[in-house]
Amino acid sequence: MAWRSCSVLCRLTGGDPFLCSVRGGSRWPHSFQQRSGFRKASKKPEAKKPEDPVPAHTEPSEAAFQNRAPLQPPVTPQRPFGRLVRPFLFTVGFTGSSFGLAAIWQYESLKSRVQSYFDGLRADWLEKVQPQKRGDVRKEVNEFSFTVSVESEEVWEDNDWLIVFQINQWWNSLSEGQKTVTGIIAANAVVFCCWRVPSLQRFMVRYFTSNPASKSLCSPMLLSTFSHFSFFHMAANMYVLWSFSTSAVSMLGREQFMAVYLSAGVISTFVSYVCKTATGRFSPSLGASGAIMTILAAVCTKMPEARLAIIFLPMFTFTAGNALKAIVAMDTAGLVLGWKFFDHAAHLGGALFGIWYILFGNDLIWKNREPFVKLWHELRTRSGGGGGPGGAV
Repeated sequence: MAWRSCSVLCRLTGGDPFLCSVRGGSRWPHSFQQRSGFRKASKKPEAKKPEDPVPAHTEPSEAAFQNRAPLQPPVTPQRPFGRLVRPFLFTVGFTGSSFGLAAIWQYESLKSRVQSYFDGLRADWLEKVQPQKRGDVRKEVNEFSFTVSVESEEVWEDNDWLIVFQINQWWNSLSEGQKTVTGIIAANAVVFCCWRVPSLQRFMVRYFTSNPASKSLCSPMLLSTFSHFSFFHMAANMYVLWSFSTSAVSMLGREQFMAVYLSAGVISTFVSYVCKTATGRFSPSLGASGAIMTILAAVCTKMPEARLAIIFLPMFTFTAGNALKAIVAMDTAGLVLGWKFFDHAAHLGGALFGIWYILFGNDLIWKNREPFVKLWHELRTRSGGGGGPGGAV
């Protein structure tokens, strides 16, 4: 749910001329207005200047008509579509960089696993061929290390070790997808806490809410994806992300998943920019819904027969394909009818990107990463980093 904000955010921005033309939008909680500390100055009535008395019988001269400026029709301000050039370039560049870094990340991870495998084989070989006397020395070192570790363990209290053990046990019980999104959830929680600091609110409004009328256009496209003002908003989004993380990461891999998620946040925000500029309804938005809609749409497109259920109504189940159709239909209706509670343009943009990526994007982008990975491998080899056993991975 990418929330659309209200007049309080307009006041926090310091009177941006575009933000003053915001139409509608839902209001933030009253507590946010109290904590913001910025009040709208009351307007003082302006004294009317007395008009120059003109005698009723006096007629303007011909020279006065010649010097008077000709009447012109009122100029209608044009919508600033030119301001979308930088966001468009940022969207393209950030998406390409995300997938490029994901390919490098996957290469380095594979290289590390291969190197660890050969290191293990080398250690086993040395264990068999080394002299026995060196083994005695190593045995003494191991016994000494064990003694030191036992003494250090005694410093810890039993409760501390129990907590560490429970945390480690919980972490090991998570799936690969749940471990991947844990960092995303933690980042959202930190940003949520920053919204509670009064001295940071002006900074948060500028950089952690997306608005095509704001002075900052590019960085908020990414930062607003991790921004939530309402706890219920954040909890709902993070629950959906957690629920679909296992299927998404097992389908895409953690590297490709992160590239898709981050790119989806920027792409959905750009779609929101376009729709707001076209309609003239400039209002700030924030939330991870656009990126989450991409992940949800990707899973539902890949596995349309999977059964889903609503957390509050677990007795009613439906297929993933039908759920995706209903979500797209609702956001399309909200966009056409001008519903203002959610940023339906961002939702719809994220869902369409997820569908496109599964049908076409994976083949066009991810499966064609081999030339880029080879180039990176050559750069690593030339710089002396090596490429694993035999100079290749």
